[in-house]
Amino acid sequence: MANPWAGEVAIILDGKPHVAKLTLGALAEMETALPESSLLDLVERFEKGQFTSRDVLALIVAGLRGGGWSGTAADLRCVEIGGGPVEAARAAAELLARAFASPSPPPSAPLGQK
Repeated sequence: MANPWAGEVAIILDGKPHVAKLTLGALAEMETALPESSLLDLVERFEKGQFTSRDVLALIVAGLRGGGWSGTAADLRCVEIGGGPVEAARAAAELLARAFASPSPPPSAPLGQK
Protein backbone atom coordinates (compact mmCIF):
# COMPACT_ATOMS: atom_id res chain seq x y z
CA MET A 1 0.00 0.00 0.00
CA ALA A 2 1.29 3.44 -0.93
CA ASN A 3 2.06 5.94 1.84
CA PRO A 4 1.04 9.44 0.66
CA TRP A 5 2.99 11.05 3.53
CA ALA A 6 6.16 9.51 2.06
CA GLY A 7 5.31 10.83 -1.41
CA GLU A 8 4.13 7.45 -2.65
CA VAL A 9 1.36 6.82 -5.20
CA ALA A 10 -0.28 3.46 -5.96
CA ILE A 11 -0.27 2.38 -9.61
CA ILE A 12 -1.91 -0.82 -10.84
CA LEU A 13 -0.08 -2.66 -13.64
CA ASP A 14 -1.84 -5.69 -15.12
CA GLY A 15 -3.97 -5.92 -12.00
CA LYS A 16 -1.02 -5.85 -9.57
CA PRO A 17 -0.43 -2.88 -7.24
CA HIS A 18 2.91 -1.09 -7.39
CA VAL A 19 4.28 1.78 -5.33
CA ALA A 20 5.61 4.79 -7.21
CA LYS A 21 7.71 7.58 -5.71
CA LEU A 22 9.77 10.33 -7.31
CA THR A 23 13.15 10.00 -5.64
CA LEU A 24 16.00 12.32 -6.60
CA GLY A 25 17.58 9.55 -8.66
CA ALA A 26 14.28 8.81 -10.40
CA LEU A 27 13.81 12.50 -11.18
CA ALA A 28 17.31 12.73 -12.66
CA GLU A 29 16.66 9.66 -14.79
CA MET A 30 13.37 11.14 -15.94
CA GLU A 31 15.00 14.40 -16.99
CA THR A 32 17.16 12.36 -19.34
CA ALA A 33 13.99 10.99 -20.96
CA LEU A 34 12.73 14.55 -21.55
CA PRO A 35 15.95 16.24 -22.74
CA GLU A 36 14.37 19.34 -24.27
CA SER A 37 12.64 20.49 -21.11
CA SER A 38 13.49 21.15 -17.51
CA LEU A 39 11.69 19.78 -14.50
CA LEU A 40 10.16 23.22 -13.97
CA ASP A 41 8.79 23.15 -17.55
CA LEU A 42 7.21 19.77 -16.80
CA VAL A 43 5.56 21.04 -13.61
CA GLU A 44 4.23 24.08 -15.47
CA ARG A 45 2.75 21.90 -18.23
CA PHE A 46 0.89 19.86 -15.62
CA GLU A 47 -0.33 22.97 -13.81
CA LYS A 48 -1.69 24.33 -17.10
CA GLY A 49 -3.13 20.99 -18.23
CA GLN A 50 -0.82 21.04 -21.27
CA PHE A 51 1.12 17.85 -20.58
CA THR A 52 1.69 15.15 -23.17
CA SER A 53 1.38 11.38 -23.02
CA ARG A 54 5.18 11.31 -23.14
CA ASP A 55 5.25 13.47 -19.98
CA VAL A 56 2.84 11.06 -18.26
CA LEU A 57 4.86 8.02 -19.34
CA ALA A 58 8.15 9.57 -18.16
CA LEU A 59 6.67 10.39 -14.75
CA ILE A 60 5.08 6.96 -14.32
CA VAL A 61 8.33 5.19 -15.25
CA ALA A 62 10.37 7.45 -12.96
CA GLY A 63 7.92 6.97 -10.09
CA LEU A 64 7.81 3.21 -10.49
CA ARG A 65 11.61 3.04 -10.66
CA GLY A 66 11.80 5.22 -7.54
CA GLY A 67 9.49 2.69 -5.90
CA GLY A 68 11.84 -0.19 -6.75
CA TRP A 69 10.46 -1.38 -10.10
CA SER A 70 13.17 -2.34 -12.60
CA GLY A 71 11.19 -1.97 -15.83
CA THR A 72 11.47 0.56 -18.64
CA ALA A 73 9.10 2.74 -20.66
CA ALA A 74 9.03 0.00 -23.29
CA ASP A 75 7.71 -2.42 -20.66
CA LEU A 76 4.75 -0.12 -19.96
CA ARG A 77 3.65 -0.25 -23.60
CA CYS A 78 2.61 -3.86 -23.06
CA VAL A 79 0.77 -3.57 -19.73
CA GLU A 80 -2.65 -2.36 -18.73
CA ILE A 81 -2.54 0.52 -16.30
CA GLY A 82 -5.48 0.32 -13.92
CA GLY A 83 -7.89 3.13 -14.79
CA GLY A 84 -6.34 3.64 -18.23
CA PRO A 85 -4.76 6.83 -19.56
CA VAL A 86 -6.87 9.09 -17.34
CA GLU A 87 -5.70 7.34 -14.18
CA ALA A 88 -2.12 7.34 -15.46
CA ALA A 89 -2.29 11.12 -15.94
CA ARG A 90 -3.84 11.58 -12.48
CA ALA A 91 -1.13 9.41 -10.89
CA ALA A 92 1.60 11.33 -12.74
CA ALA A 93 0.22 14.66 -11.50
CA GLU A 94 -0.06 13.26 -7.98
CA LEU A 95 3.56 12.06 -8.11
CA LEU A 96 4.69 15.57 -9.03
CA ALA A 97 2.57 17.18 -6.34
CA ARG A 98 3.79 14.81 -3.63
CA ALA A 99 7.44 15.07 -4.69
CA PHE A 100 7.44 18.84 -4.28
CA ALA A 101 4.99 19.31 -1.41
CA SER A 102 6.39 20.86 1.72
CA PRO A 103 6.38 18.38 4.58
CA SER A 104 3.83 19.15 7.25
CA PRO A 105 5.29 20.29 10.54
CA PRO A 106 4.91 17.75 13.32
CA PRO A 107 2.01 18.40 15.66
CA SER A 108 2.90 20.53 18.64
CA ALA A 109 3.09 18.83 22.01
CA PRO A 110 0.64 20.09 24.62
CA LEU A 111 2.07 22.71 26.97
CA GLY A 112 4.29 21.25 29.65
CA GLN A 113 5.16 18.16 27.60
CA LYS A 114 8.17 17.57 25.42
